[in-house]
Amino acid sequence: MLDPTKLADWQIAELSEANMRTPQQLADALGLLPEELIPFGRQIARVDQMAIRKRLANAPKGKYIDVTAITPTPLGEGKTTTTIGLIEGLALRGNRVSGAIRQPSGGPTFNIKGSAAGGGLAQCIPLTTFSMGLTGDIDKITNAHNLCMVALTSRMQHERNYDDAQLAKRNLKRLDIDPNRVQMKWVIDFCAQALRNITIGQGGKMDGVTMDSGFAITVSSELMAILAIATFSFQSCGYSFSSDYEVEYGFLIDGEITLDNMNAAIVFYPELFEAMEKEFEALPHFTKTGP
Repeated sequence: MLDPTKLADWQIAELSEANMRTPQQLADALGLLPEELIPFGRQIARVDQMAIRKRLANAPKGKYIDVTAITPTPLGEGKTTTTIGLIEGLALRGNRVSGAIRQPSGGPTFNIKGSAAGGGLAQCIPLTTFSMGLTGDIDKITNAHNLCMVALTSRMQHERNYDDAQLAKRNLKRLDIDPNRVQMKWVIDFCAQALRNITIGQGGKMDGVTMDSGFAITVSSELMAILAIATFSFQSCGYSFSSDYEVEYGFLIDGEITLDNMNAAIVFYPELFEAMEKEFEALPHFTKTGP
């Protein structure tokens, strides 16, 4: 018997992981087809959500419970613990149930709060895999977001160093981006307070434009919000943030600056498949994107 009054969360998780059902067994219990399950190591798998949604388009709708905006108790009972507790309780009452939460951010995971996997007998396993990057979606957002900032700062450097004729030879049109009105910062998935407000471009003419900047946490990125609500499929080569969704991150001297008016596009390869994990009562749990 797992006793949360005597065992730490990680000990409960470690003991529970020894008896985990495989992703294939959980998929069978959910009624997923073999081709809809994409193995991702031994303990988790992805499911092709677009294929499943297409197959079940005319199926009866289930009930949806939204757990949000809970201030945790002193014991750490918050959104995730409540969500997983509801799943376990509904399953014990004979309901067919699963849950969906977000991937944990590295900020709280490596800070005082710790992982966002729930706690006690209401937590998500495998705990370490879940807490340490899982499928890597947050890292992909970090790269895509910062690539937007590289495109912006590089364009500003070119416009400072070259006249209009030289820009035209490079198929560039002067945008006159205002360095005092750049709204987006760089991102990193840690609570790095010392990087929240910094000055960049302090080298020579080939080292960018000197301006105030800083780092936000990755999971607050506008790109993360876009990914979280996206419902497209990845049958083509990738996804362009400039043409499908407009990422707005600064201002011209007269107007707004987006990837489109910089003639830039960030082609992004997130894994737009839900990651399927387990909870203690061998219940399937889905994870997608970040907080």
